[in-house]
Amino acid sequence: MSGATGTADFFYREALRLGYVARSAFKLIQIQKHHKIITPGAAVLDLGCAPGAWLQVACQNLGPLEKGGVVIGVDVKKVKVPSAHCDSRVRTVCANVMALMKQQARAMSPQERGFSVILSDMCPVVSGITTKDEAISCELGMRALSLAVGKIKVRESADYSEAMEKFQSSTDPDPDEDGVLRRGGNLVIKFLENEDVPGFSKFCKAKFKKVSLLRPKATRSSSREIYMICEGLR
Repeated sequence: MSGATGTADFFYREALRLGYVARSAFKLIQIQKHHKIITPGAAVLDLGCAPGAWLQVACQNLGPLEKGGVVIGVDVKKVKVPSAHCDSRVRTVCANVMALMKQQARAMSPQERGFSVILSDMCPVVSGITTKDEAISCELGMRALSLAVGKIKVRESADYSEAMEKFQSSTDPDPDEDGVLRRGGNLVIKFLENEDVPGFSKFCKAKFKKVSLLRPKATRSSSREIYMICEGLR
């Protein structure tokens, strides 16, 4: 077997062999290998956590139990914490991220001090209508971004303003101006590739020390998903 199908089947088989609940685990494994976004004892918020593969990889990178740390998964579906690769530091919350207030998210964190890592693997149910799917993807990305960094104020003169303003409504209504990502923290957001992603990237470069885009090897060839990796919140 060769080509895209062979690659997809390889990651599927590897997920089964290694006890991961989905092949998407390998996407976060690659991100972690190259960027070390999760450190021992980290407080991790996983948005759109179903079916739980990223919970597994995040927990694996917390280090031994005595290091502490926590992984909180949020999804509109009820998600059972996987038995493999997870321990008592992992729990899930059934909630709609699009309606999740920052205060609610902060209350899930240790001592309500916020999270050191926020992961968003949220993606729209693909309709096949490209513009619709891209717009929903950006709305989900905007929501994750605003939860992380706080109220997004777009300067009219900024070269990313047009892209960001399109999706401002997805951050409403949330009176809390402060984000739940700690200073120095890391953020990963999945997007479907489209003309607005560079605008998001430019905005994030002003907020984080380093921003990069990655298409993981485990991504299906037919998929347009891409991950924006933001390191070191200023």
